[in-house]
Amino acid sequence: MSTGKIIGFYHAGITVKNLEESLRFYCDFLGFQFLSQQNVTDEYVFNIVSVPETNMIKIAFVQIPGSTAVVELLEYVGVERHSGSSRPCDYGTGHLCLYVEELDLLYRELCTKGVKFRSEAPVNVTSGRNKGAKIIYCLDPDGYIIELVEPANNSGR
Repeated sequence: MSTGKIIGFYHAGITVKNLEESLRFYCDFLGFQFLSQQNVTDEYVFNIVSVPETNMIKIAFVQIPGSTAVVELLEYVGVERHSGSSRPCDYGTGHLCLYVEELDLLYRELCTKGVKFRSEAPVNVTSGRNKGAKIIYCLDPDGYIIELVEPANNSGR
């Protein structure tokens, strides 16, 4: 008997308040590669998301540097929207985790661009599977958490 099964990863999606502002953050600040952008008004899409008062969804796809992983940014238009930002401990919260080089330098650069962080500086990991790494949580323009990890000994993944 044949059954359905997961066969791979396609993309992760993040709902944003302002698509242009989010594209600036992800592409200009974090270095994601811009892939495509469209304004969607197709009935089937509205049926998938089941938000009937929406009259358009602005969508952009960006690729995480050094990977094949894609993030879909979605701005819903014509519908009342509310922030989904919350603390990392609140259920329903998510985050992206990215490997980086020279986290201290990246942290200082992002600070000068006005990016907000959960902690005062990158944190040195002292135990567990990431021992020796440096990690910090930053927030995108809508409060979505982006975890930045410099692996131990900058040895990669």
